[in-house]
Amino acid sequence: MATQEKPLEVRAEAKWVRISPRKARLVAEHIRGRSVLEARSVLAFTPREAARELDKVLRSAVANAESQHQIPDDRLYVSAAYVDEGPVMKRWRARARGRVARIKKRTCHITVKVAEIPVQEAPASKKQTKTKPKAEAAETPKRKAPAKKKPEEAKA
Repeated sequence: MATQEKPLEVRAEAKWVRISPRKARLVAEHIRGRSVLEARSVLAFTPREAARELDKVLRSAVANAESQHQIPDDRLYVSAAYVDEGPVMKRWRARARGRVARIKKRTCHITVKVAEIPVQEAPASKKQTKTKPKAEAAETPKRKAPAKKKPEEAKA
């Protein structure tokens, strides 16, 4: 038994993106496991701001795969897409009676990994393919169309 090789993964990362990680994770879930072409179309029609950032990272990962490993984008799929928390910028806002309110400006790190779609091995010989022989196909009964009911003759 031959050992199964782990598919080659190429990654791209965007750090310190000024989007809340919780909001970006909602979009990342939509592209995980899809082909690159399908993921790009999903991101193009997603109206969230995080979709644009994820699209940039996805395009970067595909460009890395094409330039470093000569893998065309139609043979790639999104093997992983995740969003980690980045540093939080803390700001203050003046409130009534001399008080302050804390404002947290969250950032995130977006990582997208693409891998080559595994190629299915072809059968060893043509005899193993599942095709019906002509003689067997002729023996299978064909469906008959349902008979039309004749309208009953009107009684006099």
